[in-house]
Amino acid sequence: SMRAIVQRVSRACVHVEGEAVGKINQGLCVLLGLHVEDTEEDAEYIARKVLGVRLFQGEDGKQWNKSVRDIDGEILVVSQFTLYGVLKGNKPDFHYAMPPGPAREAFARFVDRLRNDLGESKVATGSFGAMMDVELVNDGPVTLDIDSRNRGGSGKAAAKGGET
Repeated sequence: SMRAIVQRVSRACVHVEGEAVGKINQGLCVLLGLHVEDTEEDAEYIARKVLGVRLFQGEDGKQWNKSVRDIDGEILVVSQFTLYGVLKGNKPDFHYAMPPGPAREAFARFVDRLRNDLGESKVATGSFGAMMDVELVNDGPVTLDIDSRNRGGSGKAAAKGGET
């Protein structure tokens, strides 16, 4: 299952070796975890949710009323294989993460989905596979965990204190 940690931000930037490679103003920072078994259906679901989730205030002051698309916001997408880390003792193991070659291609296709909807200039990325410094101002803070195979279930179980 594809996993996205989505944060509402007033600004965000990714640096590689001291150089800014991706930068946005108001919008969403998306940390994207690709699972070894992810499909295009998973990518479509996550892209649709990222573009449509209503995390912004409307003109009337009502919270949770507008999407990033509605506010003409921007998205910064950062590949984050560590979202699929599991601990073996105290050492993380990443065997559930998609391998680098297929992950690079899947990440590019996911970003293209967002750009095809919002426009090329509205979607920035980090540098795939590089060590990055991600700098952001989380507005709220507001952070959601969206999982393509746990549609609607994880939030309900977590809110009730149950297992996911």
